[in-house]
Amino acid sequence: MTEPGHPLVTGDTDAPVPEPLAPPEAPFQTPPEAPPEDPAMELKPALEAVLMVVDEPATEEHLARVLERPRREVTDALRELADEYAAQRRGFELRLVAGGWRYYTRPRYAPAVERFVLDGQQARLTQAALETLAVVAYRQPVSRSRVSAVRGVNCDGVMRTLLQRGLVEEAGAEPETGAILYRTTNYFLERMGLRGLDELPELAPFLPEADAIEAETAEGVPSFDPDAPDPEDAEDDKTEL
Repeated sequence: MTEPGHPLVTGDTDAPVPEPLAPPEAPFQTPPEAPPEDPAMELKPALEAVLMVVDEPATEEHLARVLERPRREVTDALRELADEYAAQRRGFELRLVAGGWRYYTRPRYAPAVERFVLDGQQARLTQAALETLAVVAYRQPVSRSRVSAVRGVNCDGVMRTLLQRGLVEEAGAEPETGAILYRTTNYFLERMGLRGLDELPELAPFLPEADAIEAETAEGVPSFDPDAPDPEDAEDDKTEL
């Protein structure tokens, strides 16, 4: 007999035992969203990476187009980077020259850079080349004969040197005489550390007006080959730009 209220227990031990019920599943929860990244923090490293590989100053328009960002954001980020480098007294600086941005070593560390890179050998310009370059810079576009008239000596050789080094370039012809005109290049601005020609020192008042200088020779084409080697360079090329 069995006691009332108790289940009947039989000798059948092969009966299946019911599995315990699984606990109820926890409700689905959306994972927390990652905090949004600061666009300025992403833009600055991208600008640094691009500016590390440029071989000439990069304009704000070009950088904005490449990085697909508004120009105003790019301009602000560039200026912030320049200020950060200055505040941290880095060995390099970010400068706006020749209409674009580029990294430069800080001037106070120039001796260390020269010793490492140049090893005592520097590419220099002659005093005559520097004077010729100054006349072109302040009177451009100007013909070779007018430059010679200002300096009082023939400037064919030094003009060839300036052309070969990319500091000046042809800028058309003079309508009255057909003379080839010359002007300075963006590379000249880079080497001088200038944003534009308006930053040249006030020297123009000390030079005679180009219209008051009579051309010494009639020139329709250059009287020299710009690609020909200059035999005077090796002897006279001593003054650093």
